[in-house]
Amino acid sequence: MRRVLPFIIALAFFVPSSYGDMYKWVDDKGVVHFTDDVSNIPEKYREDAETRKSPQETLTPKPRETTHSPLPTEAAEPEGITVDLVQSGSVSLAEVVLNGNLRQYFVVDTGASFTLIGREAVKELGMTIDENTPVIPIATASSVVLNPLVTLRSVSVGKAEVENVDAVVQNLPGGAAGLLGNSFLGKFKVVLDSVNGKMTLHPLQGTPSPDRPGGYGREYWSSQFHNYQRSLDQLNKMKQRYEEKGGSSTELTRVNNAIRHFENQLGELERKASNAGVPQNWRQ
Repeated sequence: MRRVLPFIIALAFFVPSSYGDMYKWVDDKGVVHFTDDVSNIPEKYREDAETRKSPQETLTPKPRETTHSPLPTEAAEPEGITVDLVQSGSVSLAEVVLNGNLRQYFVVDTGASFTLIGREAVKELGMTIDENTPVIPIATASSVVLNPLVTLRSVSVGKAEVENVDAVVQNLPGGAAGLLGNSFLGKFKVVLDSVNGKMTLHPLQGTPSPDRPGGYGREYWSSQFHNYQRSLDQLNKMKQRYEEKGGSSTELTRVNNAIRHFENQLGELERKASNAGVPQNWRQ
């Protein structure tokens, strides 16, 4: 498993002090921008850009115009949920609650596609792993290993909770109980503050709008489809190799079960995307 070290996401805004009009606009990722030149605003955001007068101009009130209805107030970003982290060497750990009752400390890894859980935790949760359990191919230094894939009923970090989280079953070196990856973190904008030992999770889902079908932006939908399609591509290639080289029937059965699992997941994602009105070019 490749370790991706945690990083700090910092947002900084610079507002010029000139006396001209200022323009505020928000991009697809929810990041707020300011500029004093309207030509700097991408064309698709100009219509919704908010004009802000300079302090000098606002000193002299202008006659109130009543011919137009006031614009609706811009929706605020969902309030973030901040949790404490525990530093262990070069990695940060967060306390997680699995299925509402099992508490453990997981390594926080925003570069990992899936959450990882140890085999002992799987036993404590009463989950069964057998030949019918879906698998995920994990590349090691010498080969590709088929790791079981389970679905956790819920994963909670502080007050942030995600239901039906896919988790790869794999024991981590160094004694860590598991790894918190993007099958959980992908539902949030993650801000890591390793200096102060804090992680803030801002829910990505906001108020649905034409630019945010289902409450999510393009990046979220595209990443969800990409992850499922990539997993299916890897599994189908592995299935082809097993069939060509005469792999064991047990491993072939496990790969076929995994393919069905991700086809079902992708089908459910397609259903949600269609109901929300997600454009086709966001599903690639």
